[in-house]
Amino acid sequence: MADEQPIIIKKKGGHGGHHGGAWKVAYADFVTAMMALFIVLWLMNSSKPVQEAVGGYFRDPRGVAQKKGTALGGAGDAAPAVKKEDMAKLKEDLLKAMEQVADFDKIKKQIEITVTPEGLKIELMENPNGTFFENGKAQPTPILQTLLKVLSVEVGKLPNRVSIEGHTDSKPFSDSQTYGNWELSTDRANMARRLMQNSGLRPQQVVQVRGYADQDLRNPKQPEDASNRRVTLIVQYLKTEQPAAFTSNGSLPPAGELNAAHTLPAKVPAPTAKQANPEK
Repeated sequence: MADEQPIIIKKKGGHGGHHGGAWKVAYADFVTAMMALFIVLWLMNSSKPVQEAVGGYFRDPRGVAQKKGTALGGAGDAAPAVKKEDMAKLKEDLLKAMEQVADFDKIKKQIEITVTPEGLKIELMENPNGTFFENGKAQPTPILQTLLKVLSVEVGKLPNRVSIEGHTDSKPFSDSQTYGNWELSTDRANMARRLMQNSGLRPQQVVQVRGYADQDLRNPKQPEDASNRRVTLIVQYLKTEQPAAFTSNGSLPPAGELNAAHTLPAKVPAPTAKQANPEK
């Protein structure tokens, strides 16, 4: 019995060893799920063209199929062209966008959008109090600036070209021999062009700026009516011979048969009346 060796049992402490890497996998799954959630929330609040562009990428990552890019992507991307049969839908979209403008209900009767042989015509008509312009000037009021900025963002997404017109009523603007209805209507149209190009229209998207004075009255039976004083935007149809895509620098292809920018109607005599009209 005295020669027997004692049995010794050794136990490892509770702090030995590592926990393993399973927590890293769980953490990576959590981060991935959060990233996917944020992407979904971002897409839900993005515009329809952005959603279509993102959806098109996942359907065709290599881009070998038909692309549905937007002008937001820069060079090489083109928004779907608005054809004649799509103008009614564009009209609804523009109205919905403008409805977000403050006090739109007060001015909606002064806005008329119609489909014409030339394209979608958007008319912003004055009232006797001068809603859109300061009397006798080409200076836009804040409400007109807001409307043009909203329209610029929406129309700027399209490859369609735009023409801008200025109109006056038949009252003579002033007794000046150097500045009259022709100059006023042209200056107002050109002002709208500058404002819209600074707010969303591409540099070459505007192809015509027209000043009509009182030669194209909206209400010919009442030539001095305030509604004859207006700025008109026309979203033109795309010609079949013109490609819809942008060029490598993000601009539109040459205008071709379209007139150059800043053109005026030719061979139309200017009014020569001398009575002043301070309410244009």
